[in-house]
Amino acid sequence: MDDLNIIAEQVGAALKSRGLMLASAESCTGGWVGEAVTSVAGSSHWYDRGFITYTNESKQEMLGVSAQTLAEFGAVSEQTVREMAAGALKHSSAQIALAISGIAGPGGGTPDKPIGTVCMAWATRSGAGRSQTFYFDGDRTEVRRQAVLAALHGVMQMIEGDTLTV
Repeated sequence: MDDLNIIAEQVGAALKSRGLMLASAESCTGGWVGEAVTSVAGSSHWYDRGFITYTNESKQEMLGVSAQTLAEFGAVSEQTVREMAAGALKHSSAQIALAISGIAGPGGGTPDKPIGTVCMAWATRSGAGRSQTFYFDGDRTEVRRQAVLAALHGVMQMIEGDTLTV
């Protein structure tokens, strides 16, 4: 069993034992979080839904990310992923949400946001939340895989922080 399967099972067990549901909002990972967690048997007990919002327009329409945030900070920013996570909670039955937006490459990088820059946020209905920017190395697949792992580890940190309530 690889590390993605292991963390997905750990996330599932932790959520299920607490009666919690997860939602995901993904951009650069294109639904890979959803694929990872739904590969775990019984995930319908703890995974509510996923939003794949690759364009700025879809982030606005599906998750309520503001045009001003996108214009001022860009799609790959902690401000945007915080709004994505909040939107995933608003449009789901989940108690915890994660959001990912980044530059997986091979193009699209800038001096300020090089290839491998990935922003993530985690939010809960109880108001807890955090965001973080990562700088991953590797090709497109490696950057995306590392992002999924980091996102799921972040869910575990939120759960273990005991800030969640049903």
